[in-house]
Amino acid sequence: MEQENKDWQELVEKYDQLKKQNPLDLSADQDLTIAIMNLVSIEEHFFFTGAKTGKTDYYDLILEVREMRKDLLGRIIKEYEGEVWCISKHLLAASYRLMEVGTKELGRGGKEQAYDLFDKAYNLYSLFWGLNMKLIATGDVKKIDDNAIDNKDEVKSGFMGKLGGLVKKAINCCLE
Repeated sequence: MEQENKDWQELVEKYDQLKKQNPLDLSADQDLTIAIMNLVSIEEHFFFTGAKTGKTDYYDLILEVREMRKDLLGRIIKEYEGEVWCISKHLLAASYRLMEVGTKELGRGGKEQAYDLFDKAYNLYSLFWGLNMKLIATGDVKKIDDNAIDNKDEVKSGFMGKLGGLVKKAINCCLE
């Protein structure tokens, strides 16, 4: 329990330090990520509509939406290495898609499956923020127990659980 509190404190300290170095309006950025998720979905819909109708005008619209998405994603992801930009886009897209599938499952009465999909969607969304707020030191990542944050983790609640808790605390869309 003591180690879990220490790990949690380290994540909070990293977040606080990041805010001091580069203050972000996280509630606005959270809204922006939802818009970006929808833009990715619009790109997909233009693709499938073009394919289903045979009208290439839909394909041409993909470029306009893509440019807007790239611009907006660039407002959140200021600097990145390797494929973090692309990873980030896919984390948001997958999170959105899992929310969509979860909502459909909920409508069919599959609450347990829906809740599982919602948890997965939130884990991906938390991973997006952890990666882009530099809360994840990717250079030190090693294969350890699937539920552990590190090899000293006594309470195996997992990195995603801890990261998700931090995101819940850090990003409060109800604050104006």
